[in-house]
This record gives sequence, structure tokens and C-alpha cells, in this order.
Amino acid sequence: MIVFDLKCGAGHVFEAWFGSSADYESQRERALIACPMCGDSAIDKAVMAPNVTAKSNRRSEASPTGKPDPRQLMAALAEAQAKMLEGSKWVGVAFADKARAMHLGEEAHAPIHGQASVEEAKALIEEGVAVAPLPLPVVPPEQRN
Repeated sequence: MIVFDLKCGAGHVFEAWFGSSADYESQRERALIACPMCGDSAIDKAVMAPNVTAKSNRRSEASPTGKPDPRQLMAALAEAQAKMLEGSKWVGVAFADKARAMHLGEEAHAPIHGQASVEEAKALIEEGVAVAPLPLPVVPPEQRN
């Protein structure tokens, strides 16, 4: 397997894996490669930084490929989300109603988190209620071990 940094005509850079350089060339010629951001199939190789591995005593910060370890990134993301939710109250499926009531002044403002459908979230945003999705799912308190 080989990895290439690719670039579309719009300037988006993304990474793709191929069985070989010949596989990349074949797929590019047949317009089988498309930019995941805009769908453009005018793809070329982007300038890549050399893959220089760290000294053996410094590898704990990255995976053998020289890129961050996905497990470490997920752990850092989970830790950041946990800090964001400190002091926030879980309101479950009542999230949209509670957020709207706070926005309208019917309830005191407080940090909350819970569940809302895409339609409920869109409606809240259209009404001017500030909401944001969490990067990771939250286990409701009643479902924790």
C-alpha cells in the first residue's frame, strides 16, 4: 500500500491510499478519484512532506507512520469534551424544549446538554438559540455502569 497527498482543481488537499503508484495513475486517468470535499475529479499529487521517523526514544508521540496515533487523538478529544461538560446538566430528550425556554427567558440560563433531532437543532438555530453538536456521543447518566 502507498499513501499520496492529493489535490483537486479547487485546491483541497486530501490523503488517499493505493495498492501501487500504477493503481493511482490508472484510477486518476479513469476519473475514479474525486475530492471528498467538492467532488472534483481533476486530481493531481500534492507536494508531500518527507516521512522522516523520529528517533526511537521519541516515538511515543506518534505512530510508526510519523502521524499522530488515532487512539491518542480520540482520548484527547474525549478529555476535552469531558471538560466542556463539567458543570453542565444532562437534560436528555428535553434538550430542545429546555434550550428554547432559556432563550425565551422562561427558565434561568444554565449550561445543559442532551439529545435533539436534526430537525429540532435546525429549528433552534433558526430561532436564534445557540446550540452546538458534541464531537462524541454522551452516555446518559441512567445508562452508565
